Amino acid sequence: MISKKISSIKPSLTLEITAKAKKMKAAGVSIVGFGAGEPDFNTPDYIIDAAKKALDIGFTKYTPASGMPELKDAICKKLLRDNGLNYLPEQIVISSGAKSSLYHAICALVEDGDEVIIPSPYWLTYPELVGLAGGKSVFVNTKPENGYKITASELESAITDKTKCFILNSPNNPTGAVYDKDEIEQLAKVVEKYGIYVISDEIYEKLVYDGQKHYSIAAYSEFLKEHTVVVNGMSKSYSMTGWRIGYIAAPTLISKAVSSMQSHTTSNACSIAQYASVEALNSAESESFIKTMQETFDNRRKLMVSLLKEISGVKVIEPKGAFYVFIDVSETFGKSFEGQKITGSLSFADAALKKGVAVIPGAAFGDDDCIRLSYAISNDDIVEGIKRLKSFITELK
Repeated sequence: MISKKISSIKPSLTLEITAKAKKMKAAGVSIVGFGAGEPDFNTPDYIIDAAKKALDIGFTKYTPASGMPELKDAICKKLLRDNGLNYLPEQIVISSGAKSSLYHAICALVEDGDEVIIPSPYWLTYPELVGLAGGKSVFVNTKPENGYKITASELESAITDKTKCFILNSPNNPTGAVYDKDEIEQLAKVVEKYGIYVISDEIYEKLVYDGQKHYSIAAYSEFLKEHTVVVNGMSKSYSMTGWRIGYIAAPTLISKAVSSMQSHTTSNACSIAQYASVEALNSAESESFIKTMQETFDNRRKLMVSLLKEISGVKVIEPKGAFYVFIDVSETFGKSFEGQKITGSLSFADAALKKGVAVIPGAAFGDDDCIRLSYAISNDDIVEGIKRLKSFITELK
């Protein structure tokens, strides 16, 4: 018999669509996939070389459960340099990916029945992790006219005496929304007023556009720093998704709790990946790599948005960060394609596969009116994929 907590977990709709598209590709069907959740850049050579060095010198044993001291030091320097945040090494816990960091942080904060406020659209894993910890997700539907960003008044209206924390994701997956300094400060004032905690997912911080700048809510005040768990990792900024290195920066009480929990669950993250991460964070070459990747994504973003705006029946809000465009396709609902009626984002995505284009249904992110498209693919694939998507929508009857 499977436990109630585990049996309540919903399978990932993103993986479901991706798996179906891969199966079709394997069968020889031409598919342009917009589902990518990772940069299409290879990990830079200087980081790979550091991993090779780790192997050569025998750095293949256990590290402390919370991470190797050299990597904690590098993360502390990064947080001070990039975010204006001053942490001690004991406030850093390194894990096997940011998803693991998120889960441990939520478990450290959330008791059975505690409420966790999650702005919607949201990354599909958040509510599943809250549920596993025994908490209750309270969704706040953000508005397209606000750029899919929760306002201070909306946050305040959702707070009850059961609210324990608020999950903030900027830059955002799936919408690409980026909160500016004023918006962060207004949210911070609400957090201070009610004394709740913030879990700030900042994994896409280096991928911002149009002159935007990433601001960490933890930097607003000492109170916020003591009530925020900053979650970040190596995957997006350094194209190290498969290396599985995430981390939290948190008040000492929380970091110690997470470290204790991790010592009995995953133990330490991969020693070799940790060693390479030190090089990634400290190397002068990283600035150039990140700049090149950011500029490439920015050009693809502009290309995708310009092509989408030519399609009648879709609503596009230009993203300011990450590498996704979240578009409203609800005007197509009620129409049919080759006898298949479009009733929501799931049936839209399923039918679109017949035209050789794979998109991620917005239902996975809490908004069934929309679909998510990733531009972590080549320009040629973007052009061809949007061409197929336009053809699909045009042929709906």
